[in-house]
Amino acid sequence: MSHDHDDRPRLTAAQAEAALDPPSGRTGGDLVVETLQGLGATTVFGPPGQHALGMCDALGRSSLSYVGLRVENNAGFAADAYGRITGEVATLLLSTGPGALTSLAALQEAAAASAPVLAISGQVPTAGLGGGRHGYLHELRDQQASFRDIVKSVHTVRTASQIPSAVAAAWESALTAPHGPVWVEIPQDVLRAETALPVVSALDATPRELYPRPELTLVAAHLLSHAERPAIIAGGGVVRSDAAGKLRALAEKIDAPVVTTFGGKGAFPWEHPLSLRSWLEDRHTTDFLESADVLLVVGSGLGELSSNHHTFAPRGRIVQIEADAGKLESNHPALGIHSDAREALADLLDAVEPREDDTAPERVRALLDQVHERIAAQDLTLEQQVLASVREALPDTSPSFWDMTILAYWAWSAFDARHPNTMHSAQGAGGLGYGFPAAIGAAAADPTKPVLAVSGDGGAMYSIAELATVRRYDLPVTWLIVDDGTHGTLRDHRTGAFGAAATATELTRPDFVALAESFGVPALRTTPQTLAADLGKALAAPGPSVVVLPALLKMFEPTHL
Repeated sequence: MSHDHDDRPRLTAAQAEAALDPPSGRTGGDLVVETLQGLGATTVFGPPGQHALGMCDALGRSSLSYVGLRVENNAGFAADAYGRITGEVATLLLSTGPGALTSLAALQEAAAASAPVLAISGQVPTAGLGGGRHGYLHELRDQQASFRDIVKSVHTVRTASQIPSAVAAAWESALTAPHGPVWVEIPQDVLRAETALPVVSALDATPRELYPRPELTLVAAHLLSHAERPAIIAGGGVVRSDAAGKLRALAEKIDAPVVTTFGGKGAFPWEHPLSLRSWLEDRHTTDFLESADVLLVVGSGLGELSSNHHTFAPRGRIVQIEADAGKLESNHPALGIHSDAREALADLLDAVEPREDDTAPERVRALLDQVHERIAAQDLTLEQQVLASVREALPDTSPSFWDMTILAYWAWSAFDARHPNTMHSAQGAGGLGYGFPAAIGAAAADPTKPVLAVSGDGGAMYSIAELATVRRYDLPVTWLIVDDGTHGTLRDHRTGAFGAAATATELTRPDFVALAESFGVPALRTTPQTLAADLGKALAAPGPSVVVLPALLKMFEPTHL
């Protein structure tokens, strides 16, 4: 049997000579850093920790940029955002035990949002692996078991020679569709021990592409070409695979209205005549989608939020394109196509026959009129004014990161993202504290444009320590904190579900303006009337800033109850 090795990594003459005489003083930590550099990493996130000091020490001898956040979970959110914005693997360095476990909520969000995060954790010395109870600091019987249900793959290193292969395998796993977080753990003694291994110089961790099966594409194209009322649901997979252009071309070729999920914000132009926007938590939209005789679902599992809390009951055929095989037909029977969204849309675009439907834009306008009439019948002028002010102040190409807060829930349905991959939230896993540290990750990825973070006062307290981080690195992050002295959403859920006064949802909070200023971060208190101007000035100014809006916002009435 012959093999073609033309695509193997090759050494230059200088690299070959250096391999025979590696520099002294290198450790397992250096092998980690060299491997990351060889794979193309430029930035790493994470606070230092005792069992990870071997990696931290090696960073000082490398060209990698280090963004040191104060809390592991926040560092995980920052890495998540870096991965979403760049499409590249974001490296997260962690200690072991409590430090590692503190990152779990962030890794769950990265998994839900398909963000490529490479988490590399220290571990107790090698003798402590396998459940031996030696009493090491931070010792767990089986640390990787805590992560196995969350990340895509787990890799445990036991010797220095295993480091490059383990890190490269994890890197490839993170970038294989669907993207997601991966876990590597390396014992403290392996990271600190000197090594005579050659400098890591050439690595290939190219993920395999996930193409659709051609016979399925043919059937899907036939269904869409001959549908009477086709419609499209575009999810986060369209954004992650950079497929917005192909989605628009397909929708226009078959005159199919498009709704974007909350994770798919920006995947389709908001003002397009075929745009149903994102009003998924509205019965009018649900009715419209149920009436489609062929529904194309791209990059979405039709989960709780995307199905109007599982009240969606489609009557037509569903074609579902999804890179995560576990989500195929997980909620509704469909023609399931296991594929990256970009590849599947490209093939569909070639295969479908053009169809014209002059009534489609008219039906879209009628649907949006119904939605707006329902909202207008409620006393929600303040909420709409605040959201419009944020949209006015935020530059079109600037990314925004939204915590789990009432203004974000409005934004899911009503905010025009204007460009793909610019609006992000923690709606995948639903954890508090995402917005501000995620904005830090985006600013580290591209410090040339301002980044907006939006939090409530409850969520803000989860990541308040990172005011020190934005000041230290002078990152262009503007943090809008809507301060109402309560966990507003939990208050409303508590009152609505139990018909009683809220318990355990009222908050004691600091003076956020004074607190920010104590970190050297410019801050101001604004009003709904001055928000657009104040927020615009903060975003235009260099470096970090905080804008505090005292306001009690309400949600629009749900339709799924």
